[in-house]
Amino acid sequence: MFVGYMRVSSDNDRQTTDLQRDALIAAGVDDRHLFEDRASGAKDSRPGLGKCLDYLKAGDTLVVWRLDRLGRSLPHLLDIIAGLREKGVAFRSLNEGMDTATPHGELLFHLFGALAQYERALTRERVMAGLEAARRRGRRGGRPVAIDAEKLESILAALEAGASKASVCRTYGIPRSTLIDTLARNAR
Repeated sequence: MFVGYMRVSSDNDRQTTDLQRDALIAAGVDDRHLFEDRASGAKDSRPGLGKCLDYLKAGDTLVVWRLDRLGRSLPHLLDIIAGLREKGVAFRSLNEGMDTATPHGELLFHLFGALAQYERALTRERVMAGLEAARRRGRRGGRPVAIDAEKLESILAALEAGASKASVCRTYGIPRSTLIDTLARNAR
């Protein structure tokens, strides 16, 4: 069974899915098996895509008008297609002529997968190089310290003098969870 997914970038009435809908129906997708979203491709929340992916079962084919209608980025697109593959679902993009049920489409899928893996490796390499450069300059990564050493000394003195944690939090304007986490780290 063919299942279609379509998306437009705006939820106003200026953009419609009519062009995509017509193309998907012409490709053999039943109107009852169409899912759509009206949201930017950069947004994570796409309930129509979620419903579509949940609806698909082994032996089905997900059909989209263009690749950019499905994924936010190449890695995201490849994650979706890999998930489809694990479920035994084929993928077809009408504009790009990609169909994972054919040898040509399978080759394209593997090429895209290799490119995504290369992109992830380059990204990791750049992040590691950036962290190393920051370390050489005396900076360390991670979340900044919430309570500096001077303030911590004052807090410890107040607690040793009998002040409650609640009063210390009010006095120094820090959340209780931050105080407890800092005290636990300081005890180590």
